[in-house]
Amino acid sequence: MKPIEVGDKVPCFSLPDQNGNMVNIMNFIGKKNLVIFFYPRDGSYGCTMEACYFRDLSQTFEEVHAVVLGISGQSVKSHKEFSDLYHLDYPILCDEGNRIRKLFGVSSSLFGLIPGRATYVANMDGKIVYILNSLSEPKRHVDEALKICLLLKKTDHYNHSASKI
Repeated sequence: MKPIEVGDKVPCFSLPDQNGNMVNIMNFIGKKNLVIFFYPRDGSYGCTMEACYFRDLSQTFEEVHAVVLGISGQSVKSHKEFSDLYHLDYPILCDEGNRIRKLFGVSSSLFGLIPGRATYVANMDGKIVYILNSLSEPKRHVDEALKICLLLKKTDHYNHSASKI
């Protein structure tokens, strides 16, 4: 299967979140920019750092009209424990079997033993505008995603203002 690339549309999928509620990605298209981050494992050092940094900047992501969605292959129960322990205020989606990870083409590391860390930013139309794939720089994923969302908001504001002229 061909990996998702910049310019592609976000594929349609639904997954349960940490509370067992189904989240359909299509509910956000046309309403919010999307930040979808795939992380290797609940509770590991780098994944906790990344998840908490997204949490710490959640208000800022909201201000730039972005919804943050974390995705990993652990169970709903594992995600619930992880989310509750670190007070994560955004959906952590359960991708047991890594079907969505494979759909996006997120690569693995260390001879395929460690699921990769990748972040995708999509605009309100659902078009992927940025991809970062780096296992060793969890905080960079958050910084880069926010930078892109700020640019999207600025572009959207410019386009909205220009349409009034």
